[in-house]
Amino acid sequence: MPFLDGAVRPGLAKMALFVVLALGAVLLPPRYALAFEYELKPVAVAERTWVVEGRREELSEDNGGDIANAAFIATGDGVIVIDTGSTLNYGRALRAAIATVTDQPVRWIINTHHHPDHVFGNQAFEGAEISALPATRAALKRDADSFRATLYQRLGDAVRGTETVLPTRSVQQGEGRFGDYPLQLFAFSGHSGADLVVLDPATGVLFTGDLVFHRRAPTTPHSPGIGIWREQLGQLRALQFKTLVPGHGPVSRDGSPIEETLDYLDWLDRRLAGGAARGATRNEVIQAPLPERFAGMALVRYELTRSVSHFYADYEEALLWAEPDTTK
Repeated sequence: MPFLDGAVRPGLAKMALFVVLALGAVLLPPRYALAFEYELKPVAVAERTWVVEGRREELSEDNGGDIANAAFIATGDGVIVIDTGSTLNYGRALRAAIATVTDQPVRWIINTHHHPDHVFGNQAFEGAEISALPATRAALKRDADSFRATLYQRLGDAVRGTETVLPTRSVQQGEGRFGDYPLQLFAFSGHSGADLVVLDPATGVLFTGDLVFHRRAPTTPHSPGIGIWREQLGQLRALQFKTLVPGHGPVSRDGSPIEETLDYLDWLDRRLAGGAARGATRNEVIQAPLPERFAGMALVRYELTRSVSHFYADYEEALLWAEPDTTK
């Protein structure tokens, strides 16, 4: 009789292991589910400054919410982290990635704005001071529950255990000090209603948050208006910097991401205004051909669809109430 001596055939052993793992995946409580494995690679962009670039994608289980840029500065007295990602597990992975290039503790967090792909990693940095504009804190407190629901819906196990951690320190435009390390802070509103831009005078690195997108179409759900955003990009143009870190997309050594974002918003404004003037339906505005220069821009049709839903009614209403042209 086989197996009486206690030996196990190799094929049967593999099958038994598969069954055990499969049953474990089904039966183990949710808290034991395997965490999403982020592969975060800090890239040095200036002295004591690194960036972890997110994927140019929308939130999904496949990317675990790793879609936004995070950055950090090792000041000598501790690390400043600029945006913390979309989940507790991302924040933990970011903290581990920081530890591969510096042994300085993370002492400060800066949230550039309240969108979930930039702030829900806060939870991983217990003990760090979290700075943001007052309106950013208020917006996150207001929207946190709906944001978390969206994350749980789209990210599955990657977001498990993630909770909201609000900023603990309010900052204003002007010089901000993090320990003895000075940063220049600029308060804008074009993307989310409260957008903090950070300039490091020591290195010339400009961290724009989502006021600037690079090689990815901008998101517009909380923008107070395309015109406001365009005006503020004009103000960014005037700043003196050496390196630009956008909220999404690759780092640049010049202002081309500002010009790219401004070009897209100019085109979007014309598209919406022209469609309203022609009496076009929303679907017609969305499906019309895209300019060739945007062909390689990630998520352009997806974000155009969202922007039409956000803004098109405003353009139609503005046309309805416009003064008639009596010169014709």
